[in-house]
Amino acid sequence: MTRGMMTPVREAEQDRFTVETERFRRELLVHCYRMVGSAHDAEDLVQETYLRAWRSYAGFEGRASVRSWLYRIATNVCLTALERRGKRVLPSDLGGPHDGPDRPPVQVAPGEVSWLEPLPDRWVAPATDDPAEAVVARESLRLALVASLQHLPARQRAILILREVLAFSANETAAVLGTTTAAVKSGLQRARARLHELAPEPGELLEPADERARALLDGYIAAFERADAGMLERVLRTDATLEATPFREWYAGRVRCVHLLDEYVLGVPGDWRMIATTANGQPAAAVYHRRRAHGIVVLDATVTGVSRVVEFHDPSLVALFGFPDVLPVRTNLRG
Repeated sequence: MTRGMMTPVREAEQDRFTVETERFRRELLVHCYRMVGSAHDAEDLVQETYLRAWRSYAGFEGRASVRSWLYRIATNVCLTALERRGKRVLPSDLGGPHDGPDRPPVQVAPGEVSWLEPLPDRWVAPATDDPAEAVVARESLRLALVASLQHLPARQRAILILREVLAFSANETAAVLGTTTAAVKSGLQRARARLHELAPEPGELLEPADERARALLDGYIAAFERADAGMLERVLRTDATLEATPFREWYAGRVRCVHLLDEYVLGVPGDWRMIATTANGQPAAAVYHRRRAHGIVVLDATVTGVSRVVEFHDPSLVALFGFPDVLPVRTNLRG
């Protein structure tokens, strides 16, 4: 039913629904992203969440807070979606670094793997006034952690996010998932143990606003735009890793990374253009090849250089980050 076909009572109810629920849309979007590892999917799942919420709004009756009610719907929408497909991964989840013959990396056949996607920082709700909560929220979106979350069973993933990131109580989490408090506590223990095996130690990465992080990003961008392998050597750490979807191989060590890029990727000055941005609370850039959208690159910036480069070769992500599909001949655009 369109708004023009609604009765005045139903229109008033929709207005009230919008007022009560819209302020949670951005945090629900981030929640769905943590659950499924895809910005595109998260958009669709939030849309489904609000559709289901509107359909059941008349019977809601305030038995729980609006926020908890929406999270219950969103979490269960995500769990249903996760039943239909496998987890999203990065190339480094498929095996060890490439140590075979020197050749261009091999693309994975379309549909064979579901790839993790980056999240635009502009989608994230404004920072909380509590610095400790802001740190938890930011670190919970780091690319490496989101990748690790995808290896947890879906319900354990939901328990961990609800309890550790969103600070829901065990009782609230049990209500969201339709289970018992004991099951939540047990699931959280198992999720913590598994994540400890998978996730890197937090706290090493520089914030995107840090001058040192921006200098590293600017150096990486300049190296590509000038096709200068020497500049890449100065930006990357000796133990840097490089991976890119949809390629199966990934590379460890600055020497191997720079050789691969110099031999098969950099081309000539002007082939590549990049626009600085942020993703997953990290320095990032929208990537263009010969002025056409190519993908998004995300850097792990540390005090000693870039320790990890992940490039997502997916032109649709560039638009998702709010950038044009094609760049003009010359631009100083910065995001």
